[in-house]
Amino acid sequence: MKNGWFFESLFPDAKLGLKIKKNLSSTRSKFQKIRFLESQHLGRFLILDDIIQTSTWDEFVYHEMLTHIPLFSHPAPKDVLVIGGGDGGVLREVLKHRTVKKVTLVEIDKQVINQSQRYLPGICRNSFQSKKLELIIGDGAEFVKDKLKDYDVAIVDSPDPIGPGKTLFQDKFYHNLSNLLRQNGIMVRQSGSSFFQKKELQDNYARVGKFFKYSAVYTAAVPTYIGGLFTFIFCSSGINPGKINLKTLKKRFTQLKSKTRYYNPEIHSACFQLPNYIKEILR
Repeated sequence: MKNGWFFESLFPDAKLGLKIKKNLSSTRSKFQKIRFLESQHLGRFLILDDIIQTSTWDEFVYHEMLTHIPLFSHPAPKDVLVIGGGDGGVLREVLKHRTVKKVTLVEIDKQVINQSQRYLPGICRNSFQSKKLELIIGDGAEFVKDKLKDYDVAIVDSPDPIGPGKTLFQDKFYHNLSNLLRQNGIMVRQSGSSFFQKKELQDNYARVGKFFKYSAVYTAAVPTYIGGLFTFIFCSSGINPGKINLKTLKKRFTQLKSKTRYYNPEIHSACFQLPNYIKEILR
């Protein structure tokens, strides 16, 4: 950080810079460097190994799209698995669904959870105090081994495929996820910037196709993540995302416990419509 500016180091040819008002915390856990910064005008940021993970400014876009697309696509999700998600944003959104009885969150770094509750209370709110939560501190790739038909929805809220997140982008991981999902089970994951992480998107889309009957990419614009449209992958062996009925989505949306800022049924239907350059990547 120089002259009051922080620059993300994810890509060698492009930088995202933030004018910093305050350095809230900078520590190193067993797994990574953890920083919380407060920007001049864009809220607070969680940064792992100098890569931006989330911000109070636009986190609602990412967390709502990663959560509500699979949960509203499933007819009655009761048991939900979250891999990663130590900031609590996905957990917060999952708990809005009345059908959900239990959420298992597996986070490898306990310090991310503890510090997010301190520095990002507006993101996690009181989600980590929910009686529906089963919190596992451990490796997500190890946790999913030998699980069979235990979950209705699995959400992979992982960092990029570097450091401790590498194992969450491999064939073995996707095979285990396909085994732990029940009939009509759904898995979603973030798959990076459509402009800067084409190889990551292409590789993961090809990998999940080996284990799920249906796979589809959907998008959302998340300003914090450099490069325009950000991508997600939807996978299921029982539910075709292209066949989700808008009327049904609207009816179920009215039953949500609290409001959303980005997601709505119309966005749900539209987000699977891809521009040609992304279609070319997937080919």
